[in-house]
Amino acid sequence: PAVVTVYNLTTAQGVLGGEAQPERQGVGSGFIINAEGYVVTNWHVTVGGDAYAVQFSDGQSVEAELVGDDPRDDLAVLRIAPESVPATVSFGDSDALRPGEPVFAIGSPLGDFANTVTEGIVSGLGRDQLNTSGNFCQVYADLIQHDASINPGNSGGPLFNAAGQVIGVNTLGLPTDESGLPLQGLFFAVPGNLVSEIAQQLIATGQIAIPYVGVRSFDVDPAVAAELELRVDQGSYIDEVTGGSPAQEAGLQQGDVITAIDGRPITQEESLGNIVLDYDPGNQIVLNVIRDGEEETINLTLGEVPQSNFDTCELQEG
Repeated sequence: PAVVTVYNLTTAQGVLGGEAQPERQGVGSGFIINAEGYVVTNWHVTVGGDAYAVQFSDGQSVEAELVGDDPRDDLAVLRIAPESVPATVSFGDSDALRPGEPVFAIGSPLGDFANTVTEGIVSGLGRDQLNTSGNFCQVYADLIQHDASINPGNSGGPLFNAAGQVIGVNTLGLPTDESGLPLQGLFFAVPGNLVSEIAQQLIATGQIAIPYVGVRSFDVDPAVAAELELRVDQGSYIDEVTGGSPAQEAGLQQGDVITAIDGRPITQEESLGNIVLDYDPGNQIVLNVIRDGEEETINLTLGEVPQSNFDTCELQEG
């Protein structure tokens, strides 16, 4: 009963100029996290809505209001009247997940098949190769990969572990590759620990505070290292430094390779962005950097991603 269908509504003008009526323009899934009526779903389910409604498993619908959203992690929190809450779910520890563990997805595929349950396993962890926008919107970092089938309408629904605890929010699947060839069993969820943290931020302030370095970078692997003639085969290669950013103020330069933050190595499994997310804006960090083949350390004070950066977020296609 704690898993719900979420309706994104737009207000359309009535016939002959009559009273505006809400019309459904999008649908997804969500889940109630506490008795106060807070509902977690995806940002791409709620974006652009004039009003919202939540439908329970028994078919009853109630109005919902948007509390806050997080375009970066594709999360949003709605609220329904506390007296309407039929049940709640609890979070498990997504950091404890291991490949091969069983998982269960519950949601409303196509918006018409409420409380559909599918099962699968954790296929992989720390997936962060899915952002194509190059900005702060729908970054899709550190995702859980699984093969419990999800479809349009499942977005925002919970991914459960075998103990019935939420360990992720189902966010997207990859139906085809870049050439259009069909794919199977590639589904992804935002980790539950991050979801819980972001939900509390949104409930408290209505927005998120994201630490900001101010670089455009890409991962270093052996192939990249060979091509660029680097002395290291892992890390984060700085392709561009944003003017006026913490990175520029700290003295980072294009061509630097950041190999560690506060002693934590940057690897294929743990990217620069993933490590930075463990800090708060204003925290000071120490970067290990390779510049012109020599290693040095750079002190940097993290900034905060301006909220205006999220105002232009648009849905990624596919």
